[in-house]
Amino acid sequence: MRVFFVSFLLFSVLARAETVDAIWSAGYVVTEDAQHQLIENGAVAVRAGRIVATGPRKTIEGRYQSAHHMDRPQAILIPGLINTHTHAAMSLLRGIADDLRLQDWLQNYIFPAEARNVTPEFVLWGTRLACLEMMLSGTTTFVDMYYYEDRVAEAAKEAGMRGVLGETMIGFPAPDAKTPQVALALTEAFLRRYRGDELVSPAIAPHALYTNSAEDLKAARALANRYNAPLLIHLSETRHENEECRAKHGVSPTRYLDSLGLWNGRTIAAHGVWLDAQDRAILKARGVGIAHCPSSNMKLASGIAPVTQMLAENMRVGLGTDGPAGSNNDFDLMEEMNLAADLQKVATGDPTAVNARQAVDMATILGARAIGMEKEIGSLEAGKRADMVMVRIDRPHAVPLYNVYSQLVYALKGSDVQDVMINGATVVADGTPARLNSAAILAKAREFQKSIAASLNRK
Repeated sequence: MRVFFVSFLLFSVLARAETVDAIWSAGYVVTEDAQHQLIENGAVAVRAGRIVATGPRKTIEGRYQSAHHMDRPQAILIPGLINTHTHAAMSLLRGIADDLRLQDWLQNYIFPAEARNVTPEFVLWGTRLACLEMMLSGTTTFVDMYYYEDRVAEAAKEAGMRGVLGETMIGFPAPDAKTPQVALALTEAFLRRYRGDELVSPAIAPHALYTNSAEDLKAARALANRYNAPLLIHLSETRHENEECRAKHGVSPTRYLDSLGLWNGRTIAAHGVWLDAQDRAILKARGVGIAHCPSSNMKLASGIAPVTQMLAENMRVGLGTDGPAGSNNDFDLMEEMNLAADLQKVATGDPTAVNARQAVDMATILGARAIGMEKEIGSLEAGKRADMVMVRIDRPHAVPLYNVYSQLVYALKGSDVQDVMINGATVVADGTPARLNSAAILAKAREFQKSIAASLNRK
């Protein structure tokens, strides 16, 4: 009789439990909600691509049931990482020109290499390679600006990744558009095609102030606003860029672009290394997101962005890797968290500058805020998209653990990522991509290496 009663009780509890698509539980859950809740022995329930609930494991398992339960007691569950600035397809140009100044690198190596090699197929396979690298190291959303952006979108959707993808507009013949006017037409078609897509947020990406005319920049802003789409641009990356703008226009790039009305709409500006207090005030007032790229800024000796001040001023600032062809060479956002914290400490002489929790914020909820998607992603909260990452903590460099945020920023690596979910779908399971064929992608990348190397030797 007792056995029957216990069985009946268990059946009653299960009958009352809501069915969900998946439950992921871990030793620690980093929510990144407004209270920065850190839940030990926590869990997240997912249904129809969104988070249903986050809380202690016992609570979640008592309220919900699922045939798919991922339980990692030796892991930290975090929101998906958000890479706020990339040129994904440039993965195929990784390492062709290093240890150079930005203008030399761009004008004498990258632009010529792109002119000889960038095709729709190049972009498709380069983005596949980038998506493979990004998801295996915990990135679930990336912001991209490149050519043939429809192929970037194709690769991102194939991988199951979320992307804010900007078709590049530049003031000289580009691989997919010989004029800025052609680029605008391509972009409008791209905006129409992907408007309302669950994974792809289409955007327009005028490369920079110094590569576009004032008229073209205004046209790009107008097009973005017609479709309520983001505009992506490089801003104040180098001292040279700032000095050139001041010599030509009498003001900083931020103030000149403000006079053109470029900030009047959704905008993500990459780098922001040479922003002064007035520049930052303008960008904050206009709601512009800043993509801070510490690896790139260090490698190209562009300078150190005033991130400590940006955070203190409550600006919208996230983290980016930049492109992997001389300005960084990888897509590891966990590494960027570490560098973002360490670089500010050495720049300010203050070891408390940009603490570990702030670095995690920039890679998650602040990154979401920088790209205008904080209501959808960036934290593990009910109602948000189910983008989350399991990071294992059972390796020598992860033991012992006293502070979860410190461990994430100063000890753990992108290679510690074990499982990744995007929009409710598992795209990495136990370190293995679920949708992408790694062997095929790597083999194709090696084929491109041979043809690209041969093209560089041509006069």
